[in-house]
Amino acid sequence: MNTTSLVEISITGLYKSFHDNTVLRGIDLEINSGEIIAIVGGSGCGKTVLLNCILSQYPVDKGNISVLDRSKPAWSLRKLDDFNELEIDDIHKHWGVVFQRNALFSGSVLFNLALWLREIKHMDDEQIYPIAMNSLRAVELPANEEFLQQSINDLSGGMAKRLAIARAISMDPYMYFYDEPTTGLDPASSANIHDLIYSIHNTPMEDGSARTTLIITHDKDLLKRLRPRTVMLHKGQVYFDGPFDDFEAADTEVIRPYFKLMPVLQRRYGLDTEVIQKIQNRKGLVMN
Repeated sequence: MNTTSLVEISITGLYKSFHDNTVLRGIDLEINSGEIIAIVGGSGCGKTVLLNCILSQYPVDKGNISVLDRSKPAWSLRKLDDFNELEIDDIHKHWGVVFQRNALFSGSVLFNLALWLREIKHMDDEQIYPIAMNSLRAVELPANEEFLQQSINDLSGGMAKRLAIARAISMDPYMYFYDEPTTGLDPASSANIHDLIYSIHNTPMEDGSARTTLIITHDKDLLKRLRPRTVMLHKGQVYFDGPFDDFEAADTEVIRPYFKLMPVLQRRYGLDTEVIQKIQNRKGLVMN
Protein backbone atom coordinates (compact mmCIF):
# COMPACT_ATOMS: atom_id res chain seq x y z
CA MET A 1 0.00 0.00 0.00
CA ASN A 2 1.33 3.45 -0.92
CA THR A 3 0.96 5.69 2.13
CA THR A 4 2.37 8.94 0.79
CA SER A 5 -1.12 10.51 0.73
CA LEU A 6 -1.96 9.43 4.29
CA VAL A 7 -1.56 11.36 7.53
CA GLU A 8 0.75 9.43 9.86
CA ILE A 9 0.24 11.59 12.97
CA SER A 10 -2.24 14.41 13.62
CA ILE A 11 -1.83 16.72 16.63
CA THR A 12 -4.48 19.27 17.53
CA GLY A 13 -4.61 21.80 20.37
CA LEU A 14 -1.96 19.99 22.42
CA TYR A 15 -1.09 21.33 25.86
CA LYS A 16 1.35 19.87 28.38
CA SER A 17 2.44 21.28 31.73
CA PHE A 18 4.73 20.14 34.53
CA HIS A 19 3.51 21.64 37.79
CA ASP A 20 3.18 25.38 37.03
CA ASN A 21 5.39 25.26 33.90
CA THR A 22 3.34 25.05 30.70
CA VAL A 23 5.67 23.62 28.03
CA LEU A 24 3.32 22.99 25.10
CA ARG A 25 0.74 25.69 24.43
CA GLY A 26 -1.65 24.53 21.72
CA ILE A 27 0.42 22.54 19.22
CA ASP A 28 -1.28 21.86 15.86
CA LEU A 29 0.74 19.64 13.52
CA GLU A 30 0.17 17.01 10.83
CA ILE A 31 2.87 14.56 9.80
CA ASN A 32 2.27 12.94 6.43
CA SER A 33 3.47 9.47 5.50
CA GLY A 34 6.65 9.61 3.46
CA GLU A 35 7.89 12.94 4.84
CA ILE A 36 11.15 13.84 6.50
CA ILE A 37 10.37 16.39 9.20
CA ALA A 38 12.88 18.16 11.43
CA ILE A 39 11.63 19.74 14.65
CA VAL A 40 13.90 22.54 15.81
CA GLY A 41 13.88 25.30 18.39
CA GLY A 42 15.77 26.65 21.36
CA SER A 43 16.28 24.80 24.62
CA GLY A 44 13.06 24.45 26.59
CA CYS A 45 10.77 25.08 23.61
CA GLY A 46 9.11 21.66 24.02
CA LYS A 47 10.68 19.49 21.28
CA THR A 48 11.44 16.45 23.42
CA VAL A 49 8.25 16.87 25.45
CA LEU A 50 6.28 16.76 22.20
CA LEU A 51 8.13 13.59 21.15
CA ASN A 52 7.41 11.94 24.50
CA CYS A 53 3.72 12.82 24.20
CA ILE A 54 3.61 11.17 20.76
CA LEU A 55 5.35 8.09 22.17
CA SER A 56 2.80 7.93 25.03
CA GLN A 57 5.50 8.55 27.63
CA TYR A 58 3.66 11.63 28.89
CA PRO A 59 -0.10 12.02 29.21
CA VAL A 60 -1.40 15.19 27.58
CA ASP A 61 -3.30 17.83 29.54
CA LYS A 62 -5.48 19.01 26.69
CA GLY A 63 -5.85 18.33 22.97
CA ASN A 64 -5.51 15.19 20.89
CA ILE A 65 -2.85 13.08 19.21
CA SER A 66 -4.11 10.71 16.52
CA VAL A 67 -1.89 8.11 14.85
CA LEU A 68 -2.28 5.86 11.83
CA ASP A 69 -3.64 2.51 13.03
CA ARG A 70 -2.42 -0.37 10.86
CA SER A 71 -3.99 -3.15 12.92
CA LYS A 72 -6.94 -3.52 10.53
CA PRO A 73 -7.03 -3.92 6.73
CA ALA A 74 -8.43 -0.39 6.34
CA TRP A 75 -5.84 1.89 7.94
CA SER A 76 -7.23 4.93 9.72
CA LEU A 77 -6.32 7.66 12.21
CA ARG A 78 -7.24 6.92 15.81
CA LYS A 79 -6.81 9.02 18.92
CA LEU A 80 -4.12 7.74 21.25
CA ASP A 81 -6.58 8.04 24.13
CA ASP A 82 -8.77 5.41 22.46
CA PHE A 83 -6.04 2.73 22.44
CA ASN A 84 -5.69 0.23 25.24
CA GLU A 85 -2.23 -0.83 26.41
CA LEU A 86 -1.99 -3.80 24.04
CA GLU A 87 -3.06 -1.68 21.08
CA ILE A 88 -0.43 0.94 21.92
CA ASP A 89 2.18 -1.82 21.94
CA ASP A 90 1.01 -2.84 18.47
CA ILE A 91 1.43 0.74 17.21
CA HIS A 92 4.94 0.84 18.64
CA LYS A 93 5.84 -2.28 16.64
CA HIS A 94 5.69 -0.05 13.56
CA TRP A 95 7.84 2.72 15.04
CA GLY A 96 11.61 2.84 15.44
CA VAL A 97 13.11 5.22 18.01
CA VAL A 98 16.73 6.38 18.21
CA PHE A 99 17.24 8.19 21.49
CA GLN A 100 19.54 11.14 22.09
CA ARG A 101 22.06 9.14 24.09
CA ASN A 102 21.37 5.90 22.17
CA ALA A 103 19.71 4.06 25.11
CA LEU A 104 21.93 1.04 24.63
CA PHE A 105 21.71 -1.56 27.37
CA SER A 106 24.73 -2.92 29.17
CA GLY A 107 25.83 -6.11 27.45
CA SER A 108 26.65 -7.24 23.96
CA VAL A 109 25.75 -5.92 20.54
CA LEU A 110 23.54 -8.98 20.00
CA PHE A 111 21.70 -8.42 23.28
CA ASN A 112 20.83 -4.87 22.20
CA LEU A 113 19.60 -6.00 18.79
CA ALA A 114 17.66 -8.96 20.14
CA LEU A 115 15.84 -7.43 23.11
CA TRP A 116 13.08 -5.53 21.28
CA LEU A 117 12.60 -8.34 18.75
CA ARG A 118 12.20 -10.83 21.58
CA GLU A 119 10.05 -8.68 23.88
CA ILE A 120 7.92 -6.78 21.37
CA LYS A 121 7.72 -9.07 18.34
CA HIS A 122 8.07 -12.32 20.35
CA MET A 123 10.73 -13.78 18.05
CA ASP A 124 13.04 -16.63 18.96
CA ASP A 125 16.82 -16.71 18.50
CA GLU A 126 16.60 -18.48 15.14
CA GLN A 127 14.45 -15.64 13.76
CA ILE A 128 16.45 -12.88 15.42
CA TYR A 129 19.94 -13.82 14.20
CA PRO A 130 19.50 -13.09 10.45
CA ILE A 131 17.62 -9.87 11.24
CA ALA A 132 20.47 -8.75 13.47
CA MET A 133 23.01 -9.46 10.72
CA ASN A 134 20.99 -7.62 8.09
CA SER A 135 20.52 -4.63 10.40
CA LEU A 136 24.26 -4.39 11.02
CA ARG A 137 24.95 -4.52 7.29
CA ALA A 138 22.41 -1.75 6.70
CA VAL A 139 24.35 0.64 8.95
CA GLU A 140 27.76 -0.61 7.72
CA LEU A 141 28.82 -2.24 10.98
CA PRO A 142 30.62 -5.63 10.99
CA ALA A 143 28.09 -8.40 10.45
CA ASN A 144 29.94 -11.25 12.09
CA GLU A 145 29.85 -13.32 15.27
CA GLU A 146 32.79 -11.53 16.87
CA PHE A 147 31.11 -8.14 16.62
CA LEU A 148 27.76 -9.52 17.82
CA GLN A 149 29.43 -10.65 21.04
CA GLN A 150 31.34 -7.39 21.54
CA SER A 151 30.45 -5.25 24.57
CA ILE A 152 28.79 -1.93 23.82
CA ASN A 153 31.35 -0.34 26.19
CA ASP A 154 34.01 -0.99 23.54
CA LEU A 155 32.20 0.95 20.79
CA SER A 156 33.10 4.44 19.63
CA GLY A 157 30.45 7.15 19.72
CA GLY A 158 29.80 6.78 16.01
CA MET A 159 29.53 2.99 16.23
CA ALA A 160 27.18 3.23 19.22
CA LYS A 161 24.93 5.59 17.26
CA ARG A 162 24.94 3.22 14.28
CA LEU A 163 24.04 0.33 16.58
CA ALA A 164 21.13 2.35 17.99
CA ILE A 165 19.93 2.93 14.42
CA ALA A 166 20.46 -0.75 13.56
CA ARG A 167 18.23 -1.69 16.51
CA ALA A 168 15.51 0.59 15.15
CA ILE A 169 15.94 -0.90 11.66
CA SER A 170 15.55 -4.41 13.06
CA MET A 171 11.90 -3.58 13.86
CA ASP A 172 11.29 -2.75 10.17
CA PRO A 173 9.22 0.30 11.14
CA TYR A 174 7.04 2.55 9.04
CA MET A 175 8.15 5.55 11.06
CA TYR A 176 11.50 6.57 12.53
CA PHE A 177 11.98 9.01 15.40
CA TYR A 178 15.46 10.45 15.97
CA ASP A 179 16.16 12.56 19.07
CA GLU A 180 19.35 14.59 18.48
CA PRO A 181 20.95 11.81 16.38
CA THR A 182 24.34 13.51 15.90
CA THR A 183 25.08 14.94 19.35
CA GLY A 184 28.55 14.07 20.59
CA LEU A 185 29.80 12.99 17.16
CA ASP A 186 32.68 14.44 15.16
CA PRO A 187 31.86 16.08 11.80
CA ALA A 188 32.78 13.02 9.72
CA SER A 189 30.67 10.67 11.86
CA SER A 190 27.81 13.17 11.80
CA ALA A 191 27.94 13.33 8.01
CA ASN A 192 27.79 9.52 7.87
CA ILE A 193 24.71 9.55 10.12
CA HIS A 194 23.07 12.19 7.88
CA ASP A 195 23.57 9.94 4.87
CA LEU A 196 22.37 6.89 6.79
CA ILE A 197 19.15 8.60 7.88
CA TYR A 198 18.49 9.68 4.29
CA SER A 199 19.23 6.21 2.90
CA ILE A 200 16.98 4.45 5.43
CA HIS A 201 14.16 6.91 4.82
CA ASN A 202 14.28 6.30 1.07
CA THR A 203 14.33 2.50 1.32
CA PRO A 204 10.68 1.46 0.82
CA MET A 205 8.89 -1.09 2.96
CA GLU A 206 8.38 -4.60 1.61
CA ASP A 207 4.77 -3.67 0.79
CA GLY A 208 5.95 -0.63 -1.17
CA SER A 209 4.91 1.88 1.50
CA ALA A 210 6.98 4.98 2.09
CA ARG A 211 8.75 5.48 5.40
CA THR A 212 8.25 8.57 7.56
CA THR A 213 11.05 10.25 9.50
CA LEU A 214 10.85 12.75 12.36
CA ILE A 215 14.10 14.26 13.64
CA ILE A 216 14.61 16.50 16.67
CA THR A 217 17.84 18.36 16.12
CA HIS A 218 20.02 21.46 16.45
CA ASP A 219 22.28 20.15 13.66
CA LYS A 220 22.34 22.79 10.93
CA ASP A 221 24.48 20.58 8.69
CA LEU A 222 21.88 17.79 8.90
CA LEU A 223 19.19 20.23 7.78
CA LYS A 224 21.32 21.45 4.90
CA ARG A 225 22.04 17.92 3.71
CA LEU A 226 18.53 16.47 4.08
CA ARG A 227 16.48 19.62 3.25
CA PRO A 228 13.51 18.40 5.37
CA ARG A 229 10.21 20.04 6.09
CA THR A 230 11.21 22.15 9.07
CA VAL A 231 9.00 22.83 12.08
CA MET A 232 10.25 25.34 14.64
CA LEU A 233 8.76 25.44 18.11
CA HIS A 234 8.94 28.69 20.05
CA LYS A 235 7.42 29.29 23.48
CA GLY A 236 5.52 26.01 23.24
CA GLN A 237 3.87 26.73 19.90
CA VAL A 238 4.56 26.07 16.22
CA TYR A 239 6.29 29.25 15.05
CA PHE A 240 7.37 28.04 11.58
CA ASP A 241 6.32 25.11 9.40
CA GLY A 242 7.65 24.86 5.87
CA PRO A 243 10.54 23.86 3.57
CA PHE A 244 14.06 24.19 4.95
CA ASP A 245 14.97 26.63 2.19
CA ASP A 246 12.29 29.02 3.48
CA PHE A 247 13.43 28.51 7.07
CA GLU A 248 17.04 29.20 6.14
CA ALA A 249 16.04 32.37 4.29
CA ALA A 250 13.62 33.65 6.95
CA ASP A 251 14.66 36.95 8.47
CA THR A 252 12.56 37.17 11.62
CA GLU A 253 13.58 38.18 15.11
CA VAL A 254 12.99 34.59 16.29
CA ILE A 255 14.43 32.45 13.47
CA ARG A 256 17.56 34.47 12.61
CA PRO A 257 19.14 34.42 16.12
CA TYR A 258 18.27 30.74 16.56
CA PHE A 259 19.69 29.79 13.16
CA LYS A 260 22.99 31.48 14.06
CA LEU A 261 23.01 29.82 17.49
CA MET A 262 22.38 26.28 16.21
CA PRO A 263 26.07 25.22 16.04
CA VAL A 264 26.59 26.40 19.62
CA LEU A 265 23.55 24.46 20.85
CA GLN A 266 24.71 21.37 18.94
CA ARG A 267 28.15 21.51 20.58
CA ARG A 268 26.64 22.14 24.02
CA TYR A 269 24.34 19.11 23.74
CA GLY A 270 27.29 17.06 22.53
CA LEU A 271 29.41 18.00 25.54
CA ASP A 272 26.52 17.18 27.92
CA THR A 273 26.13 13.79 26.24
CA GLU A 274 29.84 13.03 26.45
CA VAL A 275 29.98 13.83 30.18
CA ILE A 276 26.91 11.70 30.95
CA GLN A 277 28.28 8.73 29.01
CA LYS A 278 31.64 8.92 30.82
CA ILE A 279 29.89 8.96 34.20
CA GLN A 280 27.70 6.01 33.25
CA ASN A 281 30.59 3.96 31.89
CA ARG A 282 32.68 4.64 35.00
CA LYS A 283 29.86 3.52 37.28
CA GLY A 284 28.93 0.54 35.13
CA LEU A 285 25.45 1.94 34.52
CA VAL A 286 23.14 1.43 31.59
CA MET A 287 23.76 3.88 28.78
CA ASN A 288 20.76 5.95 27.78
